[in-house]
Amino acid sequence: MFDQLREDIRVVFERDPAARSTLEILTAYPGLHALLFHRLAHRLWQAGVKWPARMVSHLSRWLTGIEIHPGVVIGRRFFIDHGMGVVIGETAIIGDDCTLYHGVTLGGTTWQKGKRHPTLANDVVVGAGAKVLGPIEIGSGARIGSNAVVLRDVPGDATVVGVPGRLIERKPRPVDTEHREKIATKMGFDAYGATADAPDPVAHAINCMLDHVHVIETRMQHMCEMLKENGYEPDEANLPELESCEIISTAEELQKMQRAEGDDKAH
Repeated sequence: MFDQLREDIRVVFERDPAARSTLEILTAYPGLHALLFHRLAHRLWQAGVKWPARMVSHLSRWLTGIEIHPGVVIGRRFFIDHGMGVVIGETAIIGDDCTLYHGVTLGGTTWQKGKRHPTLANDVVVGAGAKVLGPIEIGSGARIGSNAVVLRDVPGDATVVGVPGRLIERKPRPVDTEHREKIATKMGFDAYGATADAPDPVAHAINCMLDHVHVIETRMQHMCEMLKENGYEPDEANLPELESCEIISTAEELQKMQRAEGDDKAH
């Protein structure tokens, strides 16, 4: 029992950088309190003492804001961070090393008895506010994004975001990314801010732009080399700094257009 408690405390230290001491964890972490209450309630439930088990669960919800049905099966090193509003239904199964954040629901989609809640394999992380519903399986190492609504099975090591939940396809990183970094440095911004595997349309557009600029630069370099071979020496020109470039935002242009239209109407 004490070995398991030490393991629970160690997990909090590993996954919550705000944890400062063992005393703080024992006295001020509702996720740990809810887990301890659940272990007692689950033992009573398995022993067939249903009503006392439900009362322990009810007391736990009142004290911690976390509702875990006594029938839930939970593995080792389970961690609930913050925890307020977490709801875990009766037939849910949670593997080892899983993490849930506040507002998570592992719920059902039917009133029929039987298996109607999710099964989480090992090392699953469910973000704040996410809803995982129905007798579905979440594979080992999967990540559920905040506020996602998941209604279908999720393969291992996958990431799901959105409503309804959709898998993020991680494309393989291009073999040659050095040219992107060089061009981005020339243009005055950080290439690392536009990663190839980020599920972000803006990052994808920037990467496509960098590739396009790279092709244009390569062609221009070849053209200059051919001109030099034919006796023409082109002037060497450096790219201007971005700070010195005059950039007019779309918002400013719209404001000017609106003012111009207002002046026309006034006349």
